[in-house]
Amino acid sequence: MSPKAPIRKPAKDVEGRLVGLAEHVIECARTNKEPAFHIPVRALSNVEFSKSRRIIELKKAKTERQLLSLSTAKKFMQTMLVGDALSVLQREGLSRSLREIYYRTKHTIEGSNENTFDGQEESDPIIEDLEVTLEALREELHVRAEAAGSLVGPMTIVDDGDTIDCARLGKGGYSVPSIVEPHDVHIKKCTADFVLLIEKGTQWNALNEDKFWKRFNCVLLTGNGQPPRGVRRFARRMHDEYKLPVYVLVDNDPWGYYIYSVIKQGSINLAFESMRMAIPDAKFIGLSSRDPQSHGLPRNVGIKLNDKDIARARELKGYPWFQKKEWQLEIDFMLKSGLKYELDSLANKDFRYLTTDYLPKKLKDKDWLD
Repeated sequence: MSPKAPIRKPAKDVEGRLVGLAEHVIECARTNKEPAFHIPVRALSNVEFSKSRRIIELKKAKTERQLLSLSTAKKFMQTMLVGDALSVLQREGLSRSLREIYYRTKHTIEGSNENTFDGQEESDPIIEDLEVTLEALREELHVRAEAAGSLVGPMTIVDDGDTIDCARLGKGGYSVPSIVEPHDVHIKKCTADFVLLIEKGTQWNALNEDKFWKRFNCVLLTGNGQPPRGVRRFARRMHDEYKLPVYVLVDNDPWGYYIYSVIKQGSINLAFESMRMAIPDAKFIGLSSRDPQSHGLPRNVGIKLNDKDIARARELKGYPWFQKKEWQLEIDFMLKSGLKYELDSLANKDFRYLTTDYLPKKLKDKDWLD
């Protein structure tokens, strides 16, 4: 079973927490103390793998962000600007994109040529800093990202008051939004037996076109690559609320392995969200390193591992959550073969091989990695 998500403070208190951060800075200035606050460190050095919960968790290290320090003054200013923008969203009851928040907070500082932000790559991490500092989800901060997932299967949901039958949406499926909490997306009914979470949108399209979800009574879900938070959170909800097994289908390469591990254990950068998004019971259904051989794929459809692939694979071998014997053997087998394989390579056998042979056999034989 997945670890039970902790009970959070009510979302309505988020504005109070944002205002509280500003009031803390004001109080520091009023009492002649240097304005400063502490931000939990979001890095590999400050995470640990919990063997009991089987997820990546954030440890307690924090860094101080000071107004009068040359090394942190800019980030201090940026944090307060983003915090102010988020408090406006709270007061006005609006949800806006990461991009809009970036533009809202960007300007040239008066009397200088210095911009508050030079790019969105500076503002996005500030939002994550505020999430973990205030113990408020990005969704509770009224921040949304682009919808990047698709879903089809025997499920009925209520999205913003509209009832949607996910088995009657044609080839496009349901577009999974970035905010999928129960008060936004209610799962009214689900009769599926499992969730198949697929790395590539192209493979999701093929499985949907062949009505794989109907033949095997499952939900097909994709995040079109590294699954965004909304997709991961929705998979976790289906797992928790309907006790559905989650099987992960990715390319046979180190990047596919990592996508699986993010779904299963959580990510290093978002370790503070693992309790809500990670699915420790998720299974890796392929493409595994032995599959090309067992399914008769010729070596010439494999792709030679490059230096980055090899370095990444060796890095994964050292992660605590990849220490199971079967995973060490899996990664070693790929490194020894010197090849990686895309799911698309199964088309060498037959255009429908993925849906008519590969996945049916995997499911029948319970041939997956944990």
